[in-house]
Amino acid sequence: MNLSQSPRWAGLVFGCAVIALASHAQSTPQQPPSSATLPSISSQQNANQQPNPATPAQQTQPGAQQPGPPQQTQTLQLFSREVDLFFAVTDKHGSFVNGLQQQNFGLLDDGRPPERIIRFVQQTNLPLRVGIMIDTSSSIRQRFTYEQQAAIDFLLQVMHPVDRAFVEGFDVQTDIEQDFTNRVDLLDSGISRLRPGGGTALYDSLYKTCRDQMLTLQQTADVRKAMVLVSDGDDDYSRATEDDAIKMCQRAETIVYTISTNTGPSRDKGDDVLLRISDATGGRAFFPTRMEDVSEGFLNIEAELRSQYSLVYVPANFRQDGSFRTIYLHSLDPRYLVRAKKGYFAPRPPE
Repeated sequence: MNLSQSPRWAGLVFGCAVIALASHAQSTPQQPPSSATLPSISSQQNANQQPNPATPAQQTQPGAQQPGPPQQTQTLQLFSREVDLFFAVTDKHGSFVNGLQQQNFGLLDDGRPPERIIRFVQQTNLPLRVGIMIDTSSSIRQRFTYEQQAAIDFLLQVMHPVDRAFVEGFDVQTDIEQDFTNRVDLLDSGISRLRPGGGTALYDSLYKTCRDQMLTLQQTADVRKAMVLVSDGDDDYSRATEDDAIKMCQRAETIVYTISTNTGPSRDKGDDVLLRISDATGGRAFFPTRMEDVSEGFLNIEAELRSQYSLVYVPANFRQDGSFRTIYLHSLDPRYLVRAKKGYFAPRPPE
């Protein structure tokens, strides 16, 4: 196939170059500001708005209709078009790659290069909001002690004073043993109170937790939201589907890391479920070969949460329609692998 004749490949090549071009424009003094070629959000909004018919000159014209009372004046409701994208970069051995620059990446949002890059930084100290979801169904009874201890060790390592975490067990229903707090002793006690038993409603639990704990999280500053799901990936009770659960995680803008408790010689269907969930949300799936290695998965998650990049951009051809917009972010260096969420939901228009 001749790649140069393929529109799809041409679009990808253009997307690969767009971040590099934006960076070059910002770093070269002779070039005009990026806003000269990429209009700002406010200038676009002003261009799209119609002039206010109730100007002073119009009010003095004979027969002109007088404006209504102040309470009838329409208020223009603005929304942010900025997309916050956290991602990690690893080499082929799984080691984190630090020190990369904006021009090292290519990006497509809903199949198009972004309108404007606002910020690109390596983000290591952003406050965390972490949920620990531990499968307490009867299928993992023999492995439960390892899960508890690994989760406690993880929190001891990852928690800083500005971070918050909660602890939840789930079988056919969810059980929040400790809500958001920065006190590791309370989180430790919450994990210790969990007891195994019952069926498994994985999809229902993940859906409900992202909806109630993450989607409604109110913050005055930027935070990084992540879930750590420890499970065998089996589900025999949910009414929600796997796709329902993934979409709710994406709506809540929450990265999901999964740690499998299956220790068999090969992966089963539950492991595939865990992999799809983590991949769709920009997280990572871990498959320990021994239960004693579950703690290693937690340690890798802790390292990744402190080794991520942050990219803020304005998407092109953005519509406030609640639709799902895909994200394709990759490294221009084939030696590196980028892990980022696969997309996000655009906000809906105000009612």
